[in-house]
Amino acid sequence: MGWIILIIVVVIVLAIISMYNSLVSSKLKVDNAWGQIDVQLQRRFDLIPNFVETVKGYTAHESETFEKIAQLRTSWANAGTVSEKADLNNQLSSTLKTIMAVSENYPELKANQNFSELSEELRNTENKISFSRQFYNDTATIYNEKLQIFPSNIIANMFKFKPRDLFQTDSDEARKNVKVDFGKNA
Repeated sequence: MGWIILIIVVVIVLAIISMYNSLVSSKLKVDNAWGQIDVQLQRRFDLIPNFVETVKGYTAHESETFEKIAQLRTSWANAGTVSEKADLNNQLSSTLKTIMAVSENYPELKANQNFSELSEELRNTENKISFSRQFYNDTATIYNEKLQIFPSNIIANMFKFKPRDLFQTDSDEARKNVKVDFGKNA
C-alpha cells in the first residue's frame, strides 16, 4: 500500500513540474515573440526620420503629419506595455499610410532614389512587423489557453502566471482607408 501512495505522489509531483515547466516555456516564447515585434517597431522608428526628411523637401505643406510622427516617436520611448505600444503602432501605421499616399502625387519624389530605397525598407519592415505580430498573437494565445485549461490552470493560479494581451487594432479609425486632402494651404 505504501508503494502505491508513493507512486501516486511521485506521478502528481512530476505532473505539476511538467505543467509548470510548460507554462514557463510558453511565457518565455511570448516574451521572445514580443521582443521580435519590439525590434521591428524600433527599426521602423529608426527609419522614419530619414524617410520624413526625404519627403519633407517635396511636401512642405504636410507639416502636421511630420509633427505627429515626431510626437509618436517620443511617445514610443515612454511606452511600456504591449497595449501602449500596439496603440502607438496603429497610429504610426495610419500616419505612414498618409505619407505614402501623399508621395503618390509627387512624381519627382517617387523618382528620388533615397525615397525609393527608404520606401522599400519601410515596406519590408512593415511586412516583418505584420509577421511578428501574428507570431506574437499565436504564442500569446497558446500561453493564455494553458492558463485557462484544466489542470494547468491550477498550477498557473498557484504560481501567479498572468495572461498576456494580444497585439490588436483597437480603433475603427486604424481599419479605415487613408483620406488624403490637398485642399490645405501652407
